[in-house]
Amino acid sequence: MSDEAAVICELGDDAIARVRLNRPDKHNGLNDAMLAGLIATAHRLRRDRELRGVLLSGAGPSFCAGLDFKGVSFASRDFLPRFVPNPWRGTNTFQEACWAWRRIPVPVVAAVHGNCLGGGLQLALAADIRIGTPDARWSVMEAKWGLVPDMTGVRTLAQLVGIDVAKRLAMTAEVIDGAAARELGLVTELADDPEGIATELLASIAGRSPDAIATIKRLFDRAWPGSDRRTFALERAAQLPLLFGANFAIARKAGLAGERPVFRPRR
Repeated sequence: MSDEAAVICELGDDAIARVRLNRPDKHNGLNDAMLAGLIATAHRLRRDRELRGVLLSGAGPSFCAGLDFKGVSFASRDFLPRFVPNPWRGTNTFQEACWAWRRIPVPVVAAVHGNCLGGGLQLALAADIRIGTPDARWSVMEAKWGLVPDMTGVRTLAQLVGIDVAKRLAMTAEVIDGAAARELGLVTELADDPEGIATELLASIAGRSPDAIATIKRLFDRAWPGSDRRTFALERAAQLPLLFGANFAIARKAGLAGERPVFRPRR
């Protein structure tokens, strides 16, 4: 299966990219082609300055059931090069398949249904916002296989839940439903139609300055969690260029006039 077939990306007239995992018969289990497709798609979208948002979803009965052990080569000659981190990014292939979505300077919203397990959960947590169905199944599944979450899940869990909750989820590999995931903070909102709600949310955010949205995403990702002084310094460094940017002037002028702003492409 080609990268393009494993991960489908459609860019609409609304400048929202709809990215869909496309192995429905395997509950979108992550194989070599899908890992490569996720990375290539995220890197391509990151360079698009007209892009305003990303909707990440899964075809078929599940969002993503995690790593497909039969679809990933564990032979040393194949596995070890992908396990070694890229010196510039600091992530290996498995980590970059998730963290690349954090590098995109627009909001990424995951629409989760069915199974969201293991690597699939780590991919969902790498999105900025998660909308899930009440009956979706969530699990930090790696302990079931004698492994640990190593696709950036330790970092994203640290941003969302307490350390005791993170340890419990990782140690037990328990499967929880959408309501429990919402209570713990893994999912942002529950909805019977997560893609519809995600689309509405992205359309709303697209009405804001793309420079401000990109800076907000970068600022929170770098400062959370972090020390007070470092966070305050990051706030100042992020705000100054925005104050002198064209899109701030556009937003200010339109706001004072009660008009809809028409922004320039992201800087």
